[in-house]
Amino acid sequence: MYIIMPVIFIIGIIAIAFEDALRINKAALAIGMSVLLWIMVLADGANMFNMNGSDMLETMIKNIPSFAELSVHEQVHKFLEFSIIESLGDVSATLFFVLGSMAIIELVDSHGGFEVIVNSIKTRNKRKLLWVISFLTFFLSSILGNLATVIVIIALLRRIVGDREDRLIYAGMTIIAANAGGAWSPIGDVTTLLLWTGGTVTVLHQVTHVILPSLVMMSVPLLYTTFSFKKDAVCKSPKQEKPDPFLAKIDPRFKRMLLITGLVSLGSIPVLQSLLHLPPFMGILLGLAVMWVMTDRRWAVRQIPVIQDLRVQRVFSRIDVPTVLFFLGILMSVASLKTAGHLGQMSGFLDAVMPSPEVISMVLGITSSFLDNVALVAGTIGMYPLAAAGPFMTDSSFWTFLAYCAVTGGSILIIGSASGVTVMGLEKIPFGYYLKKFSLLALIGYFAGAAVYLMLF
Repeated sequence: MYIIMPVIFIIGIIAIAFEDALRINKAALAIGMSVLLWIMVLADGANMFNMNGSDMLETMIKNIPSFAELSVHEQVHKFLEFSIIESLGDVSATLFFVLGSMAIIELVDSHGGFEVIVNSIKTRNKRKLLWVISFLTFFLSSILGNLATVIVIIALLRRIVGDREDRLIYAGMTIIAANAGGAWSPIGDVTTLLLWTGGTVTVLHQVTHVILPSLVMMSVPLLYTTFSFKKDAVCKSPKQEKPDPFLAKIDPRFKRMLLITGLVSLGSIPVLQSLLHLPPFMGILLGLAVMWVMTDRRWAVRQIPVIQDLRVQRVFSRIDVPTVLFFLGILMSVASLKTAGHLGQMSGFLDAVMPSPEVISMVLGITSSFLDNVALVAGTIGMYPLAAAGPFMTDSSFWTFLAYCAVTGGSILIIGSASGVTVMGLEKIPFGYYLKKFSLLALIGYFAGAAVYLMLF
């Protein structure tokens, strides 16, 4: 069973990459894979630990007399029960953060809060608009996360850009900018969140070391794409849909207040973690609680169905729960491989084949263009435990460079990131279109940003 486990994992990851062709939701594939892998660990745990050993299991045998008195079979099953609960606890911290951030963004959006941003964009010059959209996406994704940002930006583009061919160009650049922006923030992408909560990087170090390479990564494709439009070309306005009459009646001051509260809630999480060591998921839940009180007090006396849809309890029904369950499945699958000892063996193999940590990060980044980067980063964290000193200590070049590579590498193919897949679905972008128009640009930008990082650090 030990040999079969990584085979199942690889097949599962490939199936997830082709979920559209299979017509099976990736959450179902990920959850099914994780349960199957844990069943195999439970069924053959004794043999796996005899083969690879386990430092944690040996420590429990030495330090807990009652545990040492159990039979080998009972020791293994007790240890695996502990491992499952511990893994679920670690994974849940990430999931609650994702769930809380989704709720905050949906709450702001349902109240029309992002209209403040839309209405602030006045230019209709195609070239200028491309730069405005790209930089707005770059910085917004560092606060909202790249997945939420692309949803907001695509909605914005539909209100500004009427020509579909033009909008596809903006959408492609949005994917690159969102992933570049998500790489330098600990809350900009699920992978950077994993690295941050795993203690591998600190907030200030990540921001100061990755922001410039990320900016270069975005700027190279942006410079080239600018010339896709004629110098003085103006965007054709889309047919305006009738505005929601109820949203139009919401006090603009309340919309702004809700937007500011949401942005402050998300942006203050790294600060609270640094000053008070407050776990990120608790910070996001605190922000959600504040906004929950604000909206409940605002709409408590109004029992109109449309108004009730704006309250947080209804907002949760519109959250993308399958995405959260997908993360649960992927992270628990990786945890099973770590417990069984596969990740330890893989780290030894990579060290022998690629002795430079930076080369490992580069390869993982390119791999993330066609395999899920959450699984890759979670697996890497499991392969290389944090050390007090050396190439795998906190804020080492390996972890910092991995934050850049894993996120920006997802832009090379449109299926390489959650933001890319989301835009692909929203705008119906053909895989071949992105491959032809943006993949090479993203790859050149990826190497350019990597070169800047390696020259500076």
